[in-house]
Amino acid sequence: MQFDILTLFPEMFQGPLSTGLFQRADSRGLVAVNLHNIRDHTHDRHHTVDDYPYGGGAGMVLKPEPIFETVESLQSEMPSEQAATLPIILLTPQGRLFSQPIAEELSRHPQIVLICGRYEGIDERVREYLVTDEISIGDYVLGGGELAAMVIIDAVIRLLPGVLGSEKSSLDESHATGLLEYPQYTRPPVYRDWPVPEVLLSGNHAHIAEWRREQAIIRTLKRRPEMLERARLDNKEERLIERLKQPR
Repeated sequence: MQFDILTLFPEMFQGPLSTGLFQRADSRGLVAVNLHNIRDHTHDRHHTVDDYPYGGGAGMVLKPEPIFETVESLQSEMPSEQAATLPIILLTPQGRLFSQPIAEELSRHPQIVLICGRYEGIDERVREYLVTDEISIGDYVLGGGELAAMVIIDAVIRLLPGVLGSEKSSLDESHATGLLEYPQYTRPPVYRDWPVPEVLLSGNHAHIAEWRREQAIIRTLKRRPEMLERARLDNKEERLIERLKQPR
């Protein structure tokens, strides 16, 4: 899978892209991340990428020309069908809120373009005539889209076959099943008089799976109850929730 990132600050990606999952996926040839400095597609000696907003107001706005030309340069190197269906995503607080289902959706594309916004915003013509999607990673404002791009790449590449140590690793994680993940334990079996739940030491995989599912539901109910509205629950699990909701 290939990510093409349009940014004014490509140096921000050097550290994250050389460690952890990024490095593992890259070394296995599973993912490629190409950084494109928007300034490289300017045509004045100052490499101007922004200007004052028409109508007045605070801040500067990213100009449309270098962004259009950067993306069109990428598309010119692709087969016409691939260029026509290329996801071009603007990272903006106004976009749809990023989630695990969106990460799964993006992981099915062979190539994605991420445009990192900056300053006061981006010329509206980029949004209207170039961008195919807009994504936000949360209801807050960052200095730019670079950190959002890193978040999205991390969430997406871990879903690619061969990136994680086990293909099952991503299946039990929080949000993957519509629930938060169950509690995890490792050695020692007792630490400072705090024991690991006996069921996890029993070797009975059916009971362990049942306990984990129940714990995931309990944790989700306590911490993120709104998620249960979208989770797939059987009748027994729905009765468990109703029982837990009863005042003690």
